[in-house]
Amino acid sequence: MNCFSILLCFSLFLVSSQTTTEAVRAKQDGVYIVYMGAAPSSTRARRNDHDQLLNSMLKRKKDVVYSYNNGFSGFAARLSEEEARSIAQRPGVVSVFPDPLLQLHTTRSWDFLKYQTDVEINLRPTSGSNSSSNGEDTIIGIMDTGIWPESKSFNDKDIGPIPPKWKGSCMQGSGFTSSNCNRKLIGARYYDDSESSTSSGSPRDQNGHGTHVAATAAGSPVEGASYRGLAEGIAKGGSPGSRIAMYRVCTLNGCRGSAILKAFDDAIADGVDILSLSLGASAGSELEFSVDPIAIGAFHAVEKGILVVCSAGNDGPARKTVVNVAPWILTVAATTIDRQFESDVVLGGNKVIKGGGINFANIQKSPIYPLIYGPSAKDSAASDDSGRTCIPGALDKDKVKGKIIVCENSDGEYSPKEKLQTVISQGGIGVVLIDDDATTVASIYGSSPLATVTKKDGSEIISYVNSTRNPTATILPTVTVTKYTPAPSIAYFSARGPAFNTRNLLKPDIAAPGVDILAAWPSNVTEDATEDAETSPPFNILSGTSMACPHASGIAATVKSQYPSWSASAIRSAIMTTAIQTNNLKAPITTNSGEPATPYDSGAGEVSTTGPFQPGLVYETEITEYLQFLCNNGYDISKIKLISPDLPKTFSCPSNSSGDLISNMNYPSIAVSGLKVNEWKKVLRTATSVGEDESVYTATVDTPTGLEVQVTPNKLQFTKNNKKLSYEVAFKPSGAVNGDFFGSISWTNGKYRVRSPFVVSQ
Repeated sequence: MNCFSILLCFSLFLVSSQTTTEAVRAKQDGVYIVYMGAAPSSTRARRNDHDQLLNSMLKRKKDVVYSYNNGFSGFAARLSEEEARSIAQRPGVVSVFPDPLLQLHTTRSWDFLKYQTDVEINLRPTSGSNSSSNGEDTIIGIMDTGIWPESKSFNDKDIGPIPPKWKGSCMQGSGFTSSNCNRKLIGARYYDDSESSTSSGSPRDQNGHGTHVAATAAGSPVEGASYRGLAEGIAKGGSPGSRIAMYRVCTLNGCRGSAILKAFDDAIADGVDILSLSLGASAGSELEFSVDPIAIGAFHAVEKGILVVCSAGNDGPARKTVVNVAPWILTVAATTIDRQFESDVVLGGNKVIKGGGINFANIQKSPIYPLIYGPSAKDSAASDDSGRTCIPGALDKDKVKGKIIVCENSDGEYSPKEKLQTVISQGGIGVVLIDDDATTVASIYGSSPLATVTKKDGSEIISYVNSTRNPTATILPTVTVTKYTPAPSIAYFSARGPAFNTRNLLKPDIAAPGVDILAAWPSNVTEDATEDAETSPPFNILSGTSMACPHASGIAATVKSQYPSWSASAIRSAIMTTAIQTNNLKAPITTNSGEPATPYDSGAGEVSTTGPFQPGLVYETEITEYLQFLCNNGYDISKIKLISPDLPKTFSCPSNSSGDLISNMNYPSIAVSGLKVNEWKKVLRTATSVGEDESVYTATVDTPTGLEVQVTPNKLQFTKNNKKLSYEVAFKPSGAVNGDFFGSISWTNGKYRVRSPFVVSQ
């Protein structure tokens, strides 16, 4: 709306001259998001509601933070709690809620490092595809911490002109001009945190996360990439031909919901094809859909044909930790890859214990250094537990000096880096850290010797220390081990299902590489640089579902370039139904603890880099089905008509709306709850053929013990004039229902295999 534009422009030049009363009120107020559903241009009534609320704020121009009027309607403003409650009752308002602070989905800084995983896209064009495309016309919008445009991963060599559909901009800011954009990085915007004084006023990345994510999704090929000589090779993104548009919504403090919504609003107008968000809430602080900025923005983006890909969160391995669970979002879990970094421990007698982590230590390779267990090195005033875990202040300097210390990492309070720094500062040589999880996600320890070992190996080391008069050891510098098995496995931190708000929708959707991923890094971010380095390396290795998300985004972008007419749900379906369920040992994918992975861990499985281009069948989910989902979550029709006013006249919420009906959404996976003994539960699905004109598919069921499954019909015959066919799946337990049943339904025609995982629970 023009009035919003005027308001924002005016506020940029507004001189702050508050009275004492105004200052006190501002301190008491907070930023609230006022969400008003669809864009204000939809109907005259909607426009009037929007304008009236705006006019009520005109006397307080400085209090309006953002306005939303491209893909949806509303604004963010500083309001008192009373004002927020009052506005929530106004006509045309869906919800009013405090501006949440969301977080990036990386593991902590000590959990960074390993080898890059290339997503190789082997395109095999089929009928109806754009066989001449290599991804150049596809635009990936990334909401993150910004970008370092000078990285070689964003060079535009051999890339054609910017697609004419692009309507975005390259915002100037501190240390960033329009010349920093090119034919690869075609757009950059920034949104500063209204509640923080540390915002950078620039699209430039001051954190590193956004640069890494952008390069993982669509970085140009860079030869000779490595992290300080480790894992050297060619670094490139999942869709190296795609264009990048960066929306810097995160600062060092986190990612404001109001900024995320403004970025969605801009991205919809800018013309992106895919949106990738490696951020979200933490488990336990999940937001209901109408007050969740990501869910709101994603819904309206999907309405416009934009696929939204989000990270699942890093609060695993506990159940019900997955976030970004709206059905219109592709939710991505994290897996390991088949490369590992080893920093081995050599005991006296040259016994070698396999260790993890990254160190560039320059100490003797022979086991000449005295080895001591933490409790034996503790200060006299410290407890045995604090000595065992080597927390800062617990160790005796005289007992530590010149020795390697064996520490356990079970306190959950101090990071391995803090423990290492404590030992080094007291004159110690290095640390052997006992931690099962830390051995699976490599961390950077610079020139200080630290090796992580499993609890099993740690017990062997402690036994050696306790049974040897003068135990000795050394820690070797890191080497890269390739063809590591088994891989992939589900990362320990990857958030797990079921979804916190419904058991009739399976989340996460898919899994992708998210452990020890090498990608571009800013030259000004030195948090993980070794202490003797003058500059940060141009590539770094991070872990988290943050890293998994852009892998899926890159594949989605390349599928979009091959099939530009496919809907967001068709692309999601192609990715999910062609996923991989086995590891490099040809055995079922496991969790990092060795247990078989379930759909609550990996969704449909590990993403395939080639399967989505020939899925055979897809499950298309209509926008009205998402609105029915809201009906079944308790939304009334008046709210739904505000969210999507262009509904068919025949649309209504079922009189018997309930969570059970969510199972009938035409989703690529199936989740059913409330199962009872000797009672059938039935769901419907409709498949669309995108392969040959004439084809017959036959159903096969991977049925778990204790469950009966019937598919009717069990054959689907597609023709040139009949591309859509429906079937019914019925489930019945054959005995008492205890826990969850996991299985799958696959449709095959001899060429394609279209697999849908299912979860059935009591």
